[in-house]
Amino acid sequence: MFTCQTCGETFDVRQDVLDRYPGWVPKQCMRCRNGKGGPATAKASKPAGRGNSASRTRDLTIAEVLEKFTDGPDTGVFTDGASEGNPGPGGWGAVRVEAGKVVAEDRGSEPHTTNNRMELTAMIAGLRMVEPGESVDIYTDSELVVNTLTKWAAGWEQRGWKRKTGPIANLELVQEAYRLYRERPGVRIKWVPAHSGYRWNEYADSLATAYRRAEL
Repeated sequence: MFTCQTCGETFDVRQDVLDRYPGWVPKQCMRCRNGKGGPATAKASKPAGRGNSASRTRDLTIAEVLEKFTDGPDTGVFTDGASEGNPGPGGWGAVRVEAGKVVAEDRGSEPHTTNNRMELTAMIAGLRMVEPGESVDIYTDSELVVNTLTKWAAGWEQRGWKRKTGPIANLELVQEAYRLYRERPGVRIKWVPAHSGYRWNEYADSLATAYRRAEL
């Protein structure tokens, strides 16, 4: 039995789900994840829009995302990563869309990881959806990933992949993401605020959190 940190009720999680993620302690019951809990989840009933994303308080499926959100860019690559606990079980997702149509998507999960590792893994997947000669915008809500690839990685590489303040976290992922980024000079990596109501950022978030759900 677990206690929901949102509504305070006790709840169970299927044993096969717990077995997939050793050490994971669920923080919300399904009612709260689905926006049907007490006052703490009341915001989920408001209309979805920029700065008022239902996915702040709900673990939305892809179908729910497509039904609720329409804002934001409709062409580009969108990436997101998530973890429950830091470290803890986590997932990542990437989707490429052209004029509002999905042309590629990918997702994955790990039983013991961090949010930053999942954000970097999602960016790697997103970069692989772009051919080296293409000109494409890639959107992420991780300022760390944006700054790493567009500002810091070049200097780290020049210093033999070292930085003045200590070791580079997730170095192997940083190196792979930077390699792919440099091979694609037409890529523009852009930051978008998390849970802003942008349809395809929310879609990437849904892919990243799919490991927590029985339904994609």
